[in-house]
Amino acid sequence: MNFTFNGYGLVLLFFGTLTAVLAIYIYKRGTSVVRWFGLMMGSNAIWSIAYGFELSSHNLAQALFFINIEYLGIATLPLNWFLFCLNFCNKECWYKKPLNLTLLLIAPITTLAMVWTNPMHHLHYKDVKMFFDGPFPMVKIYPGTWYRIFTVYFYLLLACGCYLIFNKFRSADPIYRKQNYSILIAALIPWVGNISYLIGIRPLGFIDITPFAFILTTFLILLGIYRFRLFDVVPIAREKALELMDDGFLVLDKKHRAIDYNTSLYRYISCSKNSKIIGQSIGELFPKHIDFVQKVESGLSGKMEMQAIVRDEIIYFEAEILLLNENKINEAFTIIKFQDLTSAKKDALIAKEQALELEKVNQLKDRIFSIIAHDLRGPLVNLSEILKMVSYNQVSQEEFEKISPELSKDIIYTTDLLENVLHWSRSQLHGFGIQKEFFNVRNIILNEINYHLPSATLKKVTILHDVFPNEIAYADVLMFQIVIRNIINNAIKFCNEGCEIVITASYQLSHMLKICISDNGVGMAESTLDKLFKDENVSSRGTQNEKGTGLGLMICKDFMHRNGGEISVTSQLGKGTTFCLLVPTGD
Repeated sequence: MNFTFNGYGLVLLFFGTLTAVLAIYIYKRGTSVVRWFGLMMGSNAIWSIAYGFELSSHNLAQALFFINIEYLGIATLPLNWFLFCLNFCNKECWYKKPLNLTLLLIAPITTLAMVWTNPMHHLHYKDVKMFFDGPFPMVKIYPGTWYRIFTVYFYLLLACGCYLIFNKFRSADPIYRKQNYSILIAALIPWVGNISYLIGIRPLGFIDITPFAFILTTFLILLGIYRFRLFDVVPIAREKALELMDDGFLVLDKKHRAIDYNTSLYRYISCSKNSKIIGQSIGELFPKHIDFVQKVESGLSGKMEMQAIVRDEIIYFEAEILLLNENKINEAFTIIKFQDLTSAKKDALIAKEQALELEKVNQLKDRIFSIIAHDLRGPLVNLSEILKMVSYNQVSQEEFEKISPELSKDIIYTTDLLENVLHWSRSQLHGFGIQKEFFNVRNIILNEINYHLPSATLKKVTILHDVFPNEIAYADVLMFQIVIRNIINNAIKFCNEGCEIVITASYQLSHMLKICISDNGVGMAESTLDKLFKDENVSSRGTQNEKGTGLGLMICKDFMHRNGGEISVTSQLGKGTTFCLLVPTGD
């Protein structure tokens, strides 16, 4: 090959070679974004070196050979520039879609094919001539149709890359704007050089100054790497790291306006993900948290627990305010970190509820043990002593007949007490299941009336019912039976001689059956009524000094709740009491 080296060619060869060496070094040592920059430098190096040899060529055939090599760099340079900008702005997911990548590759591949086969169709160059009028031989190119199409593609990718950089510049923290300034200025230089060449402003004759412009661009970005640490871990990885964090971050300027944030922030504010946050004041972002806003605006650092309703869900979180007003940066900034405490709060509430429930259960357990130790033991001891005295003929027939009613009461009390304790203990066992089934309510009530008939007859209390034969409920039969038994037992206990107990049943809305057990006995004072279903053991003597444990109504409440029903009571002192049950019908 025959070369006539000149100043322009030597400059391109020198800087092109230097660019190639730097490109290899950067590609080997850099991260993904830096590697794309290295590939862009490689494209520029191929263009520069080949163009340097073209300017040093003495004949057209040799110049065309190097033009074909140039296009390896020219065709791939805008593509590498665009991919570099996508990675720099954390948009690399866009080109990872097969369709998008295919569209990007069509133009470079087609351009190389057009250039290398141009003598067959002249679609890229209409004509190419060598002129010898200047200080050294130069090639003049007459553009063809595909040349203009590729020029549009070239400028389109340059424009898209610049747009991405500009957007990043607008939303970037002021601390990083020096880095972005260097990128913006570097991106504009090839535009100026190439546009001036295409519109005919050619200070160097037919020489294309675009590769010179790209060399300058490369070294400006290279300056940014070492002067402003352009690809340092802070400005690049910081964004990815923040996006992966569950904690929300918000950066405010000295006027308390949002200048940066991560996507986790949306968890703590009512704005949708399409809403604009940059530029909004702290008061606009948290309008319902006046104390928090005042603390931020007052320049006070520290932590603050808050709660909010975001997208119809109550969340609890902690806001930590950090002020950056030292000489480390040029302006004062506020960084606020939001940490989600919802799970911890809910766990704490559940633990608190469980502790309260455990305390209530322990109190009830202690109460049951006390009853077993005293109330249950006492009647059994008395019965045992009486039986001993009878067996030793120490009690006459007349004396036994006098004490037998009291013994009968003690036995009935002991039986009811044992039944309640056993059923409640069984229901508290771990793994105990409620066996719901459909049953005839009237049959259960009739059985319980017959069960209590002896004690009611002894007290001359009448038990009436108005329950239709086909009243059906859906619950645990045994639990329902215990509830009815306890309420009827209480009604008899607090009735005077000649009282009436009336049991009714009727269907209600929401597929519930309402069963009411009313008596016209002594009734209850309001203070006693308030304590019945508040987990307080209320025990009082009946009209004939019948004893009570206070367990019955607590068990009734527990059993009704477990079956999805309700229990309520109304009473007036001296007029009587009415207990009402709502039992599911299973419809």
